[in-house]
Amino acid sequence: MSDISNLTNDFISDFWSFYVAGITLASILACVLLLWFSGKAKAMTASDNTTGHVWDGDLREMNNPLPRWWVWMFIITIVFALAYLALYPGLGAYNGKLGWTERGQYDAEIKKGNDEIAPLYARFSSMKPEDVARDPQAHAIGERLFQNNCSQCHGSDARGSKGFPNLTDNDWLYGGAPETIKETITKGRIGNMPPMAAAVGSADDVKNVANYVLSLSKSPHDAARAELGKAKFMVCAACHGVDGKGNQALGAPNLTDNIWLHGSGENAIIAMVNGGKTNPMPAQAERLTEGQIQVLASYVWGLSNGGKAGK
Repeated sequence: MSDISNLTNDFISDFWSFYVAGITLASILACVLLLWFSGKAKAMTASDNTTGHVWDGDLREMNNPLPRWWVWMFIITIVFALAYLALYPGLGAYNGKLGWTERGQYDAEIKKGNDEIAPLYARFSSMKPEDVARDPQAHAIGERLFQNNCSQCHGSDARGSKGFPNLTDNDWLYGGAPETIKETITKGRIGNMPPMAAAVGSADDVKNVANYVLSLSKSPHDAARAELGKAKFMVCAACHGVDGKGNQALGAPNLTDNIWLHGSGENAIIAMVNGGKTNPMPAQAERLTEGQIQVLASYVWGLSNGGKAGK
């Protein structure tokens, strides 16, 4: 552990800042010295101002100085480099006189863009989510927001995949009301299923519980094992309910609807009981404005409630 701490300290120490600044300034100084020495150094020349080097029979090397414009280009480049490093970050941890940062530039451009589109979203703020979902303009904006921010996990058609919920059905872990969807987008969610094997009992008990869970949704199962697993299921009932219909306050899935977020079948359920699962949904409050979140939440609500534009 101490070795890891020492390694971490090495990478966050001031040494690397001085190292980068030193290498940068040394490179500029080397250019200055090269320019100065090349102007001062005199090569041995013959009476015809050649160095004595001959190629291809008659190609002779002359000893002429660099063109004046070329020298000035070197000088301007060096001056520009020094001025740039004084104004902008480039010397290790030094931030420059202007205090410019990539993050600051990004935030300024995002703010400018949000300010320009704020009047557009203001129109939707006074509308009910159901009406926003059916508004053609809001629907088009919501679809674009979804494709840019949500489709990477939930799919371009919003039907999800293993580990990522389908947003087009009526199965909601935390509830499908527009306000709840807006809260989910704004704050994110952390779905957590702790490992329960120790609480359930032996490996055989876990298998029995898995078959009982399958029986709740009338999925293929071993009826004898399911009967044996019913009593052990009480360990799971604290979150999923005695009837297995879940608890939206906790984000506990309904086990009776035959919708399986992380895979179905005996082996998948056994793996879930044994290993648990943490399933995060990242918060979007820092990426999207309140107006954008409202339109996006209305669009998502409409996916499972017939909220198609113009209807």
